[in-house]
Amino acid sequence: MELRFENRGSGSPWVDTVWTCTSGQVAQMTSVAGVRWGLLFWQQDGRAHAGVSGPETRTSTAPVPTGAAFVGIEFAVGTSLRAVPTADLVDGGILLPDTTSRTFRLDGARWETPGPDDAEALVEQLVRAGIVVRDPVVAEVLRGGDPAVSERTVERRFRAATGLTRGAVRQIERARTAAELLARGEPAADVVAKLDYFDEPHLARALRAYVGRTAGQLRAGGGGAIALDVVSA
Repeated sequence: MELRFENRGSGSPWVDTVWTCTSGQVAQMTSVAGVRWGLLFWQQDGRAHAGVSGPETRTSTAPVPTGAAFVGIEFAVGTSLRAVPTADLVDGGILLPDTTSRTFRLDGARWETPGPDDAEALVEQLVRAGIVVRDPVVAEVLRGGDPAVSERTVERRFRAATGLTRGAVRQIERARTAAELLARGEPAADVVAKLDYFDEPHLARALRAYVGRTAGQLRAGGGGAIALDVVSA
């Protein structure tokens, strides 16, 4: 049985993706490397939970609460929480305390738990309160600009804002794109050419490190539950 994901993009400059998921009897999944942090809300056995998830630099096997329903907000690269450095969230996350079915606590204040259609409204409130912030230098770099600071300063501020180097962001995003293309049936040789991998072994190493699947498994849909957009219901 697969996890059942539904994803949508967002018109907010602060949000990349809003997603929902039901876990059924799935107890674990392959977690795919990702460059974004997020807010996560879920209900299981009549109890409500909330947490902050961080960027992931490698694939891993992650437990999944069975019989749970999730709502997640993935934030745009370069945004961060005022109270928690993104670097502290890399390959981890935090469980938020004192969560109820209607509200959760973040940065010393209580907020209404969003549904999938309320995500942007919550984010706007967090931005106005200064709880979600963005480094203007990093934002300019991500838009393709050339800020009037040294390359060393750009790299330092990029890492502070995202928890990752720019090189790591490129490699992880490329591997995720490769996995999605393969899962849609594209031949490995075409993916190598399209995404500028050196050769198929180079692609295979990236998939092993960041996705936890071979090209063949992705094309066949094998290997069990995986947190990847392309398997959305």
